[in-house]
Amino acid sequence: MDLSNAMKAARALQEAMRLHSPPPEEGAPSADEAVVYMSLLRNTRNYLERIAHQVNGAYAGGWYDASAVMIRRLVETLIIELYEARGLAANIKNRDGDFLYLRDLIAALLAEPSWGLSRNAKNALPKLKDIGDQSAHSRRFTAQRQDIDNLMPALRTVVQELVEMADLKKKRVDQ
Repeated sequence: MDLSNAMKAARALQEAMRLHSPPPEEGAPSADEAVVYMSLLRNTRNYLERIAHQVNGAYAGGWYDASAVMIRRLVETLIIELYEARGLAANIKNRDGDFLYLRDLIAALLAEPSWGLSRNAKNALPKLKDIGDQSAHSRRFTAQRQDIDNLMPALRTVVQELVEMADLKKKRVDQ
């Protein structure tokens, strides 16, 4: 068999495998925890864990824009979770009952001194939003690995603080 025929056979086999075994319906867990430590979100909400797997999986695949957009989504979701947990969701909704844009969610969060958000988290929030915005909306910007790498410590701080503040970790029965 010559190389051309071998390549055609390999492509045909690849296509047959794809049709026979499509990607998972709800997404697959990420192979590693390069960006978001799963321990921060384990035993919270299933959708938060799935978002974190997408952040990590996109990063591992070299899809840095996708990772940045999912980081933005994770931050946005955690802010909403915090307000809902405290019974204050109405404070971050517009008159139509829709949640505010992330810019306004961050502004509301930063304006409330009683949350006790750390200085590092306060400084990190706009940076996390900006990379997600650029990746989602800028025609000429494409995120690179270093863009995500530079945000990892900030993301870790924000995720842990918001999860704790919203009391999202499920209580163990034996406690």
